[in-house]
Amino acid sequence: MKLFRLDASIRPTGSVTRTVADTAQDAWLSEHPGATVVRRDIGAHPLLTTSWISAFTAGMTPADARTPEQAEAVALVAGLVDELVDADAYLFAVPLYNFGVPQHFKGWVDLVLTDSRVPSGGPSPVAGRPAVLVLARGGGYGAGTPREGWDHASPYIKRILGDVLQLDLHVAEAELTLAPVVPAMESLVPLYEQSLAAAHLTAAGHGREVARLLRGQAA
Repeated sequence: MKLFRLDASIRPTGSVTRTVADTAQDAWLSEHPGATVVRRDIGAHPLLTTSWISAFTAGMTPADARTPEQAEAVALVAGLVDELVDADAYLFAVPLYNFGVPQHFKGWVDLVLTDSRVPSGGPSPVAGRPAVLVLARGGGYGAGTPREGWDHASPYIKRILGDVLQLDLHVAEAELTLAPVVPAMESLVPLYEQSLAAAHLTAAGHGREVARLLRGQAA
């Protein structure tokens, strides 16, 4: 069994998405001891922002006429999609930045979607495979909150992973993650702690469920 994990947090330590994803990964490995975990950390090692332009234009350029940058971008895309196709299950850990999708995660998505194996509107090469998505938001964006509707990342990420890549998506979410470090949010710390505990509990359950789904498919 092989688990592909992608981290998008720019924080090497203190990241909520990373710690909650660790919980999901540990739960998955408890069901598949000794299984392989392939990691891509685009938070620590972002993909070049120019790679998508080169990959996109390469798709409209004959192979023998491509620039070195285009050829390199095509090879990069092939590697990114190979990581997905070669995995049995998936773990994505993505925070909310400035009310939107982290630009390096969006860059990864844009690159993956240039590959001919991931046709727009067509069947995905990873359709139906189980995945855990860990989301974290610094504030509160639920119904009735002052910033209801300001989370422009979560719906997009769920659409890309669940509808475009057609993964069987299981989501764990934590909110108010800035409460411990922002003085104005001090009164929200108890709610943050509840949200974080619930996210870890949900992530552990999802990790085990995804692992058991795979066991059932292999039986």
